Amino acid sequence: MPPESSIPSQSRTPKPPRLVFSEESCPGAAPIFAFPPNRDTLGGTSYLIVEKDRNLMIDCPAWDENTRSFLDAQGGVSKLAITHRGGMGKVREIQEAFGCEVIVQEQEAYLLPNVRVNGFRDSLEISPEIQVFWTSGHSPGSACVYYSACGGILFSGRHLIPNSQGDPIPLRTAKTFHWNRQIRHVQKLLEMFSSETLRFICPGASSGLLRGKFAIDQAYSKLSQLDLEACLKSEPLL
Repeated sequence: MPPESSIPSQSRTPKPPRLVFSEESCPGAAPIFAFPPNRDTLGGTSYLIVEKDRNLMIDCPAWDENTRSFLDAQGGVSKLAITHRGGMGKVREIQEAFGCEVIVQEQEAYLLPNVRVNGFRDSLEISPEIQVFWTSGHSPGSACVYYSACGGILFSGRHLIPNSQGDPIPLRTAKTFHWNRQIRHVQKLLEMFSSETLRFICPGASSGLLRGKFAIDQAYSKLSQLDLEACLKSEPLL
C-alpha cells in the first residue's frame, strides 16, 4: 500500500462510480461500474467489472482517496487492461496499491517503463468470458475489451465513441495515428460479431453524450449503419 501522501486528496467530494446496468437490463452479469471522467486521461471513462477475486479494471480512473476506498470495498483490482495510451493515467500507483496485472498491447508497453506489464500482440483471453484484442488506428496499440455477458459488451476505449445522437462512431482527430487502419478495425468488429453477440458498447470517452447512461444499446445494429467509405474521406477534427 502506498503512503497516504501518494494518494491525492480532493477539495470537493467527486461523484461516485455508478452501476452501468441494472439487474433487469443485464440479468446474471457481474456488476459493472463506470467512473467519473478522469482529467489525467483527458476526460476518459474507466470501468470496473466486479467478479469476486478477479476484478477487472478497464483504463484508469482518477487516483485519489475516494477511488482507493471504493476499490478496496469491491475487493481490489486483479487485472488492469489499457485500451490506448491516453487511458494510462496513474497505472503505476494502481499497480503498487493492488499488485494487479497490467495488460496492454505490445506496441504501447514501452510507455510504462516502471510497470510490470503483460503485453499481447493480437488478442488475449483474460477469462472465459472476457478477451482483449488489438484495434489499432486511434493509437498504435489501441485495443477493445469484450465481455460476453448481456448479449455482448464491448469496452471500446477511444476506438469508438458516441456522437451527439448517442450512436457509436470512429472519430478522426489531428492526433489519430492511422485513420485507414482504424476504419479497417471497425469493419473487423462487424465481421467478428453479430446482433446476437454485440448488444452494448461502453465507450472510453465522451460518455456525457449518452445523457446519464454509460452504454450504447443495440450497438451492432447502429455500428452496421455506419458508412465506412464516407468515414475514410472525412477530415480530421482540430
